[in-house]
Order: sequence, then C-alpha cells, then structure tokens
Amino acid sequence: MIFWAIAGGLALLCAFVLGLFGLKGQAGDEPPAAYDLKVYRDQLKEVDRDLARGVIAEEDAERIRAEVSRRILAADAQLQATEATGGKQPLGLRIAILAAAVAVVGGAGALYARMGVPGYEDLPLQLRLATSNEARANRPSQAELEEVLPEFEITEDIPEDYQALITRLRDTVENRPDDMRGLQLLARTEASIGNLPAAHAAQTKLIELKGDAATAEDFAELADMMISSGGGFVSAEAEIALREALDRNPQEPRARYYMGLYLMQVDRPDMAFRTWDALLRESTSDAPWVPLIRGQIEELAWRAGIARYQLLDENRRSGPTLADMTAARDMTPEEREGMIRSMVAGLDERIREEGGTPGEWARLINAYAVLGDEDEIRDVLARAREAFAGDPENLEIMENAAKEAGFAE
Repeated sequence: MIFWAIAGGLALLCAFVLGLFGLKGQAGDEPPAAYDLKVYRDQLKEVDRDLARGVIAEEDAERIRAEVSRRILAADAQLQATEATGGKQPLGLRIAILAAAVAVVGGAGALYARMGVPGYEDLPLQLRLATSNEARANRPSQAELEEVLPEFEITEDIPEDYQALITRLRDTVENRPDDMRGLQLLARTEASIGNLPAAHAAQTKLIELKGDAATAEDFAELADMMISSGGGFVSAEAEIALREALDRNPQEPRARYYMGLYLMQVDRPDMAFRTWDALLRESTSDAPWVPLIRGQIEELAWRAGIARYQLLDENRRSGPTLADMTAARDMTPEEREGMIRSMVAGLDERIREEGGTPGEWARLINAYAVLGDEDEIRDVLARAREAFAGDPENLEIMENAAKEAGFAE
C-alpha cells in the first residue's frame, strides 16, 4: 500500500507540473505583448531625442517611426487577443497538455502492470534473510524429490552383455557389502546408465565404509549424483554432502559449483555470486562447470547488487588455477612460496592498473595474509577504502576479509 501511495503521488506530481502552465498560461503575469509595447514606445521617444541632437536625419527618423509604429500595432493586437482569453493558452494546446498529463499517470500504471510485479510486498533485508532461512529449513528431502521421477528401467540402447555385467556386479556387491572397490565401481556404473538413485545409494555405503578416510572428492561425487537425481535441485541430504566435501577441502571445485547453485536456490545471490566468481577465476576454460557459470553469472551479479560486473575473459585469470595449485604440491617450500608471490604480485599489479571486483580485492588481502605481509595488507586496505569510498557494502567485504585473516590495525 505504501508503494502505491508513493508511486501515485510521484505520478500526480509530474502530471501537475506538466499541466500547470498549460492550464493557467500567463494568468497573473504580464503578457509578452505588453512588454513589447513598452519597448517600442521607448524606441519612439529615443528617435525624437536622436533627431533633436542631430544624430539622425528627418527622413531616417520618419522611416524608423513608421517601422516602430507598425510593430506597436501588431503588439497591441496580440495583447488584446491575450486579454480576451484571460492570459491562457489556446484551447487546443491546453487539451494536448492535459492529455499528456493523463498519459503520464495512466501510462506509468499500465507499464508497471505489464513489466512490474503488482501486489508484491516490500522485501527489506531482514525479511529476505528470514525467507532464505525458511527456505533452507524446509528444503525437500532426496526421497521427496525422487518420488516424482519415473522408476528407472534398462533401455534397449544398453547392450545385453553390459547389462549382464551390471547384474553380476550388483550380485557381487550384495554378497560382499564390505567390498569398497566393488561399491565404488557399482556407484559409477549405475551413474553411467542413468540409475542415479542406485548410484548415490552405493556411494553413500562406500562413504560409510571409509569413515574418516572419506575424501572431499567422495562427498562431491555423492552430492553430484544426488543433485542430478533430483533434477538439479539441491536436497537437504545433498547440502550435507556438499558441506562435508568443503570441510575437507574448501577448494573442491564440484562442491563449490553446487554450493553456488544451492545458495541461488535459497535466495542468497550475494553469497552465490562470490562463490561462483571465485571458482570461475580459478578454473581453466575447459572445466565442465565454467560454461554453466558463465551463462548465469552476469544475471547473478545483477541480483547480488553488483551493477558494473564484467565477465572475465576466458583466456585470463586473476589468480592461481586449480591446476596451478595441484602442481604446487610437488614443489619445495621455497619454490611454492615463489610461485605464490609471483601470482599475488600479478593480481596486485592488475588491480592497480585496471581496478578489480570486491572479491578480487578480498582475495588479494587473504593472499598477503597467508604470506604474512602486513604492510601490503595495510596498503591494499588503504587503496580499497579510496576505491570504494562511496560503496560501504562492498568496502565491508574487504574489511571483513582483513579481520578474518587476523589483521588488526
């Protein structure tokens, strides 16, 4: 109701300003013709003075008097016409202005009815967060998602000899439930033929057998199977698998991709954007999740309130790729630190020259924190405060990054 009151008031104000002079015209003010008459009469007096001083000849004075007298007659006629209409604009013009004013109000309402969301309530931050928390708490289970799916059936395009191997593998795993190798092979085989419920069931048993030895990749694989089985929806069980994967390895790429998808589904575009933006910048262009992210991240950035997001060129990355981080495992500590410093310096140089997103500034702060360069953190923070002086929300991202890194001024 408040929205309609404000919108209606603004529309009426615009219409009032537009029609004010059209309907009232010059009433209460001196018409232009009256001002012209004063000027012309002053000109006649000036001609007489110039003639008396000998500045102009008699014949020039007569010619000027004739021309000024003609203008006086025209101005007088215009003044009488204005007085006859009460100083108002012609009727046709007033009708046109009134129609334009009505069009402003009616057109704005029609446009909003077509492109807006009539009846949609205000969504202040606290309400949006509460709605998101409610969506998290009430997510459907994996079983509820799979209830609506048709039961899996072997199709004709699967060769009979392969079907026989699958049946034998199922029997083997059933008779040897503690065979981790068999469970792993069964999970992948069921997934390859599209029997996803059976695939994630086998993967769940495999993780249970591994216990604490289960890896981030194991949980990411489980989440992948569950989400695919649920038609792309992240169930409550899939969310748990994702968090288990990220607890073991925060850089696990599939888990990060699906976590971004989950955050979108619970209406947290701000967190989803930060997750996907970081993953996109750290991934090579042939990673399977890259085209999926690139197709959605610009709209996601807009939803997250980032108006000037620029999609990263596929051939340019702002930090170490996943391949770089894998290669770093085989380096000596000195080589690894040198590689990291080189990459951090490259990111810092690019931000100095071209600017960067809040996420890039935050990653630069985190990188210097890992390297223990407090002076560099202090310098980055000073530059960030200057670059984002008018953007307190994004500046807070950098400030929090410094606090989380343990930096205190």
